[in-house]
Amino acid sequence: MKVLRTPDARFVNLPGWPFEPHYLEVPNGEGGSLRIHYVDEGPSFAAPVLMLHGEPSWAYLYRKMVPIIAGAGLRAIVPDLVGFGRSDKPARREDYTYQRHVDWMHGFVTALDLKDITLVCQDWGGLIGLRVAAEQPNRFARIVAANTFLPTGDRPPGDGFMRWQRFSQETPNFNVGRIVNGGCVTDLPEDIVAAYDAPFPDDSYKEGARQFPMLVPTSPDDPASEPNRHAWETLREWTKPFLTAFSDSDPVTRGANRLLQSQIPGAKDQPHTTIVNGGHFLQEDKGEELARVVVDFIAKEI
Repeated sequence: MKVLRTPDARFVNLPGWPFEPHYLEVPNGEGGSLRIHYVDEGPSFAAPVLMLHGEPSWAYLYRKMVPIIAGAGLRAIVPDLVGFGRSDKPARREDYTYQRHVDWMHGFVTALDLKDITLVCQDWGGLIGLRVAAEQPNRFARIVAANTFLPTGDRPPGDGFMRWQRFSQETPNFNVGRIVNGGCVTDLPEDIVAAYDAPFPDDSYKEGARQFPMLVPTSPDDPASEPNRHAWETLREWTKPFLTAFSDSDPVTRGANRLLQSQIPGAKDQPHTTIVNGGHFLQEDKGEELARVVVDFIAKEI
């Protein structure tokens, strides 16, 4: 497996990003290993809050949330998914599969031996994180789902997603910073847009980002459909606390919060939240508000 690694110089002096990098190795699925970068702030002995980003962002998306969560005495852990941020980037599209992304995150959670986890997941962070939680439920204490879903391909994904999937494959310039900006209600300053572009010096580093939209199950016979159905079997018996914190202005995942609430027992009687004036990337639009929702949710259950 040929792997690209973004030069460290690309991450120097990014606005609002004071966090020291941490790294660990996970099996790559072909007998080798991949390096995953992660943020690790707050007391090392505290209960971990595992925050998973999606497409095409990286851990930078959670920069407004980390200080609030760590300041509440919790351990804030934010990995870069393989293919994103400071994590290794396999060079071929074929290197990226849904199952491999799940396996890589299993490897991350196991390598750190995380327990009593609060999972915070958005976009692909949910497609991966909900699978990991369903397959290692004993490691997880609660879940906060934000603008995400767990599709099986048994129902249409919606026009908003299909438009995004077509765009991701057809556009000649996959401009990551501009894509993130387009998924926000607020218009991001140029230095923030540039920070989202930082992990990708040129198009050769974007194979994972380009491939992600094609990995979402959109038909019942997709390779990920059956594993996701198995995950749903677990989630339909999930009695641990499950909270939805969706924004009001996301055309991609609109309505998925109601499905999660209706199907997962642990969602009953929880203080589900709609975050006003938030787009798909609600951590960017309303990161501080989402962080307080997470902290209050954990405090309520302790």
